[in-house]
Amino acid sequence: MGKLDGRVVLITGAARGQGEQEARLFRAEGARVAVADVLDEQGQALAEEIGALYVHLDVGTEDGWREAVGAVRQAYGRIDGLVNNAGILRFNALVDTPLEEFMQVVQVNQVGCFLGMKTVAPQMADGGTIVNTASYTALTGMAAVGTYAATKHAVLGLTRVAALELAGRRIRVNAVCPGAIDTAMSNPARLDPDADPEEMSRALDELYRKLVPLGRVGQPEEVARLALFLTSEDSSYITGQPFVIDGGWLAGVSVI
Repeated sequence: MGKLDGRVVLITGAARGQGEQEARLFRAEGARVAVADVLDEQGQALAEEIGALYVHLDVGTEDGWREAVGAVRQAYGRIDGLVNNAGILRFNALVDTPLEEFMQVVQVNQVGCFLGMKTVAPQMADGGTIVNTASYTALTGMAAVGTYAATKHAVLGLTRVAALELAGRRIRVNAVCPGAIDTAMSNPARLDPDADPEEMSRALDELYRKLVPLGRVGQPEEVARLALFLTSEDSSYITGQPFVIDGGWLAGVSVI
């Protein structure tokens, strides 16, 4: 038996990266999965491969959420779990960040998470689960990613508030806080057909060998396993918490 047998889970940003690995793992564990993304070709191909439903979803729009949730309920009759995984990252010094860029990141990372919980929770079966993707930077600062860090701090705050407000329905709400993970967000070579993503992965490992106690960049499959834990009954008495998965980065940097 799978850990998610009989459950219906909607995963945003699921066409690639962490969301893709979550969709694959959840499906393997028996869930009926809705792959949600704006990358229609990739998302549809993944859904067909794993036997899931694909729904187009721009997480920053209320209409998009209403339509996506309606499609999931029409296909599966219910929703038991939500993984708010969709997110974007922009590098810029705080004083050089245009307001338009700041609001773009807020719309996807922060508003998208808010709208996901606002739309899905009323339609979710009691005893459901919500997993929000925050970040290592939700708990500390990092130069050049101020907008991203601000939105991820907000995601953590929303997670705690939702956990309190939904506890009466036994809906658990938690956050995963990844550090450096080898996805297209941190490894743009994965989006460049002329680049070598494995070479970039080795370069990332070399960089994080000095910063991360475990000495390597993380893999999206590792984040997916944490999301599975928080969606399954293995975490039945856990809600309102951030779960850092960063190879020990937040613990500090060794000088030895």
